[in-house]
Amino acid sequence: MIIDTHCHLDDIRYLDDLGAVIKKAEDNSVKVFLIPGADIEDIARAKEISYKYKNIYYAAGVHPYHIDGYDEIILREYLKDERCIAIGECGLDYYRLPENKDEKEAIKQEQKRIFTKQILLAKELNKPLIIHIRDANDDSRKVLEANDAGKVGGVLHCYNASKHLLSLSDLGFYFGIGGVLTFKNAKSLVEILPQIPKEKLLIETDAPYLTPHPYRGERNEPFYTTLVAEKIAEILNMSIKEVHSLTTKNAKKLFKAFSSLN
Repeated sequence: MIIDTHCHLDDIRYLDDLGAVIKKAEDNSVKVFLIPGADIEDIARAKEISYKYKNIYYAAGVHPYHIDGYDEIILREYLKDERCIAIGECGLDYYRLPENKDEKEAIKQEQKRIFTKQILLAKELNKPLIIHIRDANDDSRKVLEANDAGKVGGVLHCYNASKHLLSLSDLGFYFGIGGVLTFKNAKSLVEILPQIPKEKLLIETDAPYLTPHPYRGERNEPFYTTLVAEKIAEILNMSIKEVHSLTTKNAKKLFKAFSSLN
């Protein structure tokens, strides 16, 4: 069994064939799905899907691109729901900051403020974090450590192969590995994968984004976790069955709602 720990099945690109997408995945060993929240306005759709399909869960959080819409009152209401099992995706993303120095710094500070609020909420409610980091390794690590985020742990979604973040495994963080691992230019991730503690590996797609080779450019979907598992098995010299078992065990350990699933 594979658990896709990060797939945006609430995306508009699945409106017409979500049922078929889920069935295709289920027929190919992908049995459980987690939809991360990225924008307050979109979480309702994720919740709706999780109640329609018993093997789909969701998380509630605010992506750094959507911090202007952060509303803790609304967020708390979602987080009370038994189908909502994590906080995120939240974090820091400095990829598209403005050139102006003052504007850039102001946005960085606001991202850190909202990230911190979500970490504190995770600790209060004892829910793990789904963390988004892009071009912000140092600040992300500092915010996590300063707020003792290891008390709840979480996953570094779409792990970016930074050695600087690797030691976060000691604080209870897992590493989400997706389609990027199959890219021809993913040399850094291929090299660092064996250095990640096996008990901290998770599989994800980030569907509909980051579709694995040889389907790059097409819509991603949970079925393609099978390609990620194959690549992990190849690099770590494991059987595909072992990768399925390992990453499922890890997902169940991090996300307690999965622990009773077969």
